[in-house]
Amino acid sequence: MMLAYFCAGYGYAVSSTFIVDIVERVEGLKGQGSIAFLLVGLAATPAALIWDSIARRTGFIKALIAAYTLLLIGIILPAISDTLPVIIISTLLFGGTFIACVSLVLTMAGNFYPSNPARSMGTMTLAYGDAQIIAPIPSGCLLEYFGNYNMALYLSAFIVMIGTWFLFGLLKKPLL
Repeated sequence: MMLAYFCAGYGYAVSSTFIVDIVERVEGLKGQGSIAFLLVGLAATPAALIWDSIARRTGFIKALIAAYTLLLIGIILPAISDTLPVIIISTLLFGGTFIACVSLVLTMAGNFYPSNPARSMGTMTLAYGDAQIIAPIPSGCLLEYFGNYNMALYLSAFIVMIGTWFLFGLLKKPLL
């Protein structure tokens, strides 16, 4: 679970750190980076409640798998196309899922370790935070080498995909 959460943190860090610059680099979208960031925030606002409802119907791991999948789609879309509709979908998917990953994982930590939820939540938060420290470094190097964010976004989506594979492995656990 911790490795899967690290992967989500990596995906979060790349998109949240660079989304404004990604949008600002698109010829027809110059000056719109702050609007993209606003869309991320608007999509994130109801996300925890929506994904909690989904998790209660499908189970936490299945909900996380769905959230991770939508997160990686949101991350990779700007590398595939830089049109306005695609950027809007990307920001909404990203905003609507990154917070789901956080809220669902922390809820699971509290539910499955009720005797000491703070310890498990803290450990999970360290994994997510470590990814946020690490992720911008290779992303910046890839930006510098290629002159755009595409490879950084592909790498980020791939890492989130790895996290999704870890989650599939957890489906076999009886309590989840």
